[in-house]
Amino acid sequence: MSPATPAPESGGAALELLVHGVGGATPQDMLDDPRTVRITGDRTAAMHRRAEDVDAEDHPERYAARPVPEAYVWSNLTSGDGARALWLLLLPFMVANLAHWMRPPAQGRPGLVRAYGVLVRLVALTLTVLLTAAACEVALDLTAWQCAASAACTDAYSWLGFLSEARGGWWSAPGRRLALAALVPTLLVGLLWYLSNRTWSAYEAQRPPTGYDDPVAAPRAATASDPVITDGAADTESADRGDDGPGPVELRPALGRPGFWYGRRLVARLRAAHTAAGFLTVAAALATAAARHDVTTPGAGAFLGRALQAAVAALAVLVLWVVCRRGRSERRLDLRVERALVSWLPGVSLAVLALTALYAGWSRPGWTSGGALPGNVAFGGLTLAQGGLVVALGVVAVLLQRPRGDARTALRGLGGPAVAMLACALAGVMSGGVAQRVADWLDGPATPGMGDGGPRIGPPVLLSWQASVIPVLLLLLLVPAVLLAVRTVLAGRRLRARVEADYDAADERDPVRTGQIAAGRARASLTDSAPVLVGVLSGATLLLGAGSVAGAWASGNVPGRAFDGAHPAIASLATVTQAIGSWMIGFGFLLFVTWGRRAYRDASARRTIGILWDVGTFWPRAAHPFAPPCYAERAVPDLTWRMSSWTRSTGGRLVISGHSQGSVLAAAAVWQLPPATRGRVALLTYGSPLERLYGRWFPAYFGPEALGALNRTVHCWSNLYRATDPIGGPVRVPAEGGRPAVDAEVLLDPVAYGRTRAHPLPEPILGHSDYQADPAFAHRRGALLDRLPPAVPHQREPNASADQGSSGRSSG
Repeated sequence: MSPATPAPESGGAALELLVHGVGGATPQDMLDDPRTVRITGDRTAAMHRRAEDVDAEDHPERYAARPVPEAYVWSNLTSGDGARALWLLLLPFMVANLAHWMRPPAQGRPGLVRAYGVLVRLVALTLTVLLTAAACEVALDLTAWQCAASAACTDAYSWLGFLSEARGGWWSAPGRRLALAALVPTLLVGLLWYLSNRTWSAYEAQRPPTGYDDPVAAPRAATASDPVITDGAADTESADRGDDGPGPVELRPALGRPGFWYGRRLVARLRAAHTAAGFLTVAAALATAAARHDVTTPGAGAFLGRALQAAVAALAVLVLWVVCRRGRSERRLDLRVERALVSWLPGVSLAVLALTALYAGWSRPGWTSGGALPGNVAFGGLTLAQGGLVVALGVVAVLLQRPRGDARTALRGLGGPAVAMLACALAGVMSGGVAQRVADWLDGPATPGMGDGGPRIGPPVLLSWQASVIPVLLLLLLVPAVLLAVRTVLAGRRLRARVEADYDAADERDPVRTGQIAAGRARASLTDSAPVLVGVLSGATLLLGAGSVAGAWASGNVPGRAFDGAHPAIASLATVTQAIGSWMIGFGFLLFVTWGRRAYRDASARRTIGILWDVGTFWPRAAHPFAPPCYAERAVPDLTWRMSSWTRSTGGRLVISGHSQGSVLAAAAVWQLPPATRGRVALLTYGSPLERLYGRWFPAYFGPEALGALNRTVHCWSNLYRATDPIGGPVRVPAEGGRPAVDAEVLLDPVAYGRTRAHPLPEPILGHSDYQADPAFAHRRGALLDRLPPAVPHQREPNASADQGSSGRSSG
């Protein structure tokens, strides 16, 4: 590996700020030195230097010919301890939150932007209700209602004996059983509220540099000579500000706005609404079950049941109003506290739930369990609501994309609706998997809902239909998967001639070596085919989901029973698909749990899960408050503070060097800098997904206009990539206004085709890793430092060395 810091011939103090990428890195590896010191930060995220460079600010004369290397290590933000592996169970919430940020660019169309944000937040709300409804299905319906009413089931599971209706104990009354079982989903909702509140304090409560919390002044009129232009991201969810009222829009991209990485008010608002929605879902399940019995015996019980149902409905309307009323405010730091109405909403909902539990537990002689709780209506309504919201979201996305669509945008602007559909599908698999596994466990050897050889205990019919379409969905996905595999093989063969030409290997042609390099390039190009798979998967999920709802409501029975009178082949096919689907959906949930448990014990598996969160939790929680926390709301302020403090305390130059996901953090941090500071910063990205992933899937924030504006505002920018890299790629920012193109020539990988005097042993195909091993890397980094303007003479403050905000040093 080349030295971590080359020695470009340029005078003045300079800082080289290194930011690692996906999977994390140690400061020793980043600085290429076993002796490193943490100079500021904590165990979660910190800046490190070589031991010999700790006092660089006190001796700037030592660094006249070379920069000071400094490493920002942030891997513990996503993969620090085993408990975070349990965040895998929050995957649907994270995916729904991603859909919020995938909208197409929209300039001067605040109404459509607001509609898009509202629809995504409503989809996210249905996921919370679905999760709670699944917990109610397992605890209330399958266990307390169906199993407790069956003597065979309670005899098989003695720990449920005190709930047995046949034994006639105090807890055997149906209402009391349901009220006791309601503790399970109630505690689940409370746990989600606690985790959301705790992770906000630990990860996201980081304010941008001082001065950015001032109100944004109205800018002067834009002119043709302005270096910063308003891109499509300017009309972001700021337009969805609700009660903020009209105000001036600043001429800066969305990621450069003061409040972008500080969404405290929205997260608190959504947390209150989703917590209340969870409590109200449990209350509705209890009230509906008891009221269904009381309606046959008019009296005070029937009146109280209707009153509680009305209270639940009124609070549900209030929850919808809170979710739809207001989106993100990015133009300024939003430090205001929510109104009492929103703050008290979870507590009032919990009080209504407690009253409903008391109402359900009241003595009702002659009330016995029969059949199943009305879960078909609830799950069917949720499925229809999610499908309708996703379709509406697709219509809004098409309207946003039509005026100025970019050919490279994933799914022609429909990436957000497609990902929202996948979030609903993931939630359905997880919730249905829990119900299917519990039902299969309680039902003995029978397929859930079939009643073969045991008590007929099963989840709602719709869940069995949804499980039955999973084998069909996998068969549909097999077709594009096979086509992509064949195309990759053919592409690898076509690339052989290109590989030999790139290396000028006509004299030393090696078919095996050529095939390895060509196959590596072909496999790396599969990343660009992801939109096809996502589109097929989301479209098939939407159609099959609609078919499962229609089948469940038309037949009123599970697929294995719905086709009893049909042709034997059709009846057998229905039975087989139900059995396979029930097994697969349960296995899918167990896989999630097993993976999380393995990650708790295995550091390597924990790191793998951390990589998933590196990509998925970059964005703030704008749609779902129970999603895993946004590490960038800690990392971006860290980097912004560090760059500002260096230039303020030394007047020197700075190059921020980011690999992979670190390049995205670096770009976001540079956007947050004041213009004067940006003018003294060089940006070096390598293995960067800025355009290949973020530009295509998040065009409103990383589209061509946004990346072009970033190039015009930073002093200089260079991007390195390889054809064998499945993650990084070109940023496609052309030369403009005297500035060279950002992308360097594609790096050869491996650096040598065969054995040479400089490379006597075969060089490996590096792909996404070890960019610093390429000689071109050190050359590019040195060229960037040389292009920066000379250091500005700066008079040190009397106590600057003791000021962490100025010097960046600490005793930690």
